[in-house]
Amino acid sequence: MTPPGSAPTDPRGALALLMSRRFGPLFATQFLSAFNDNAVRNALVLMIAYSGNIDALSAQILIPLAGGIFMLPFFLCSATAGQLADARDKAWLIRWIKLLEIPVMLAAAAGVLAGSASVLLALLFAMGIQAAFFGPLKYAILPDLLALDELLLGNALVEAGTFLAILLGTIAGVLIATRHGAAVVAALIVVVALAAWTASLAIRQTGAAAPDAGARWNLVAATAQIIRQTASDVVPFRSILGISWFWLAGATYLSQFPGYVRFTLGAEEVVVTLFLTVFSLGIAFGSVLCNRLLGGKVSARTVPWGALGIGLFSIDLWLASPNPTAAGALAGLGAFLADPGHWHILADLFGIAASGGVFVVPLYTLLQTATRRERRAQAIAANNVVNAAAMVVASVATMGLIAAGVSVPGLFLLTGSGTLVVALLMWRGLASGR
Repeated sequence: MTPPGSAPTDPRGALALLMSRRFGPLFATQFLSAFNDNAVRNALVLMIAYSGNIDALSAQILIPLAGGIFMLPFFLCSATAGQLADARDKAWLIRWIKLLEIPVMLAAAAGVLAGSASVLLALLFAMGIQAAFFGPLKYAILPDLLALDELLLGNALVEAGTFLAILLGTIAGVLIATRHGAAVVAALIVVVALAAWTASLAIRQTGAAAPDAGARWNLVAATAQIIRQTASDVVPFRSILGISWFWLAGATYLSQFPGYVRFTLGAEEVVVTLFLTVFSLGIAFGSVLCNRLLGGKVSARTVPWGALGIGLFSIDLWLASPNPTAAGALAGLGAFLADPGHWHILADLFGIAASGGVFVVPLYTLLQTATRRERRAQAIAANNVVNAAAMVVASVATMGLIAAGVSVPGLFLLTGSGTLVVALLMWRGLASGR
């Protein structure tokens, strides 16, 4: 489970990889795409959370529903997307997907200018389809572009960049939701879509991994096929299960930040941005730290420790959370930071996120290296299907638990306790050498 390899761990190695023709254009393309997805999605979430016409319970149910709508295409389309990615040149496909993203963002810009949550909600599904076809490509192409001793660092940078893009997209979403600078942001998401397509033109072509394979457009049959094939390989399938738990937990946290800040902490939208800042920086820190801890070697050694960190910090976050605040004036950023108890909460958030980076980056790298090139995109597509199913389950479970009276901090407790079980399972797997 631990192929040999080593990678540069100093910042100059990361910068050199980011500036290289082999990796830089792909990184820029995925970063810009993640920014746009999250700008639109978080604008919608904040419109719901801070609408004066909606109560707390309805908002806390609608927010995960929006996340589920975005994730549903991953469940429906990922299998065909993976088969297509193995059968065609991945760089060529990325360029077409990014070109088709431009009219979608033009429509999103119109929704932003109109201040229409319903338009943005409808567009989430279209954006999810594009993301579902892009997902297998951006991870499956990495081993074709990078050497084995660069692969862990490349995955760490992609993971860090994705969450930093989430952060910047959220800031843009705040501007949209509060109607300050909506016209600027509407123009920005169109410009970013154009920039992502331009960057994709510089991605090196790698050739088709399995040119005779073709793609099945029967979505149910295609999904069943790739899941069955991937489940027969122990290391890739266990990696998929671990990655899926990471995204289940992540979806729970990210979907509940607005409601937690608004209704538990009694703070303004800007504090939601602070939470995303801390969380994104934590993921970036943990991803790069993982590369340093492993010395660039492809290994699952840090995975159970990352799960342990997520679990313990989640439980501590539950302990540090106050009772829901009564209706009244919302606290601004200064008032929020003046409370020492809130610094405890921020420290827990950073710890959860950093542990998440340590947990998930080795699993992505193992999934890539333990799968044959001609099936790599399909294995990553299978991962996306299971990830999406996990996140849809998380959305449905979150709505059900909140409707049943479980508080948002209670959700954090359940997530942390479940992750401790995952840590034990990971240690057992390492101990058995399987």
